[in-house]
Amino acid sequence: MAGSELAQVPRSERGAGSILAVAVVAGAIVTLAALAPLSLVLQAKVAAAGAADAAALAAADAAVGIVPGPPCDRAGQVATANGTTLRACQIDGVIVTVRVAVTAAGFGVGASATAGPAPR
Repeated sequence: MAGSELAQVPRSERGAGSILAVAVVAGAIVTLAALAPLSLVLQAKVAAAGAADAAALAAADAAVGIVPGPPCDRAGQVATANGTTLRACQIDGVIVTVRVAVTAAGFGVGASATAGPAPR
């Protein structure tokens, strides 16, 4: 008889949907919080690539005499203006290769670019 009494105990599932909804929302918040730094790093990588391109072009302009000044100084100025730090600048004739870096969400992000005159 004891077994049949247990089978007849009413069981309520009221509130189970609310608990599930809270768990899903909490999971989404944790996932977004984990992905936010990744988004910042990817955004910084794109910005660093643009800064490297601009710095290399400015340095190449100086290397061919379009603008005054030493090419690597120009690259450093442009890199700084774009929120990055010039890490390396190599000049090979009128071809200039630069490497820039920036920190985003505690991670170091870098990019490099090469520029020179257009082939004739």
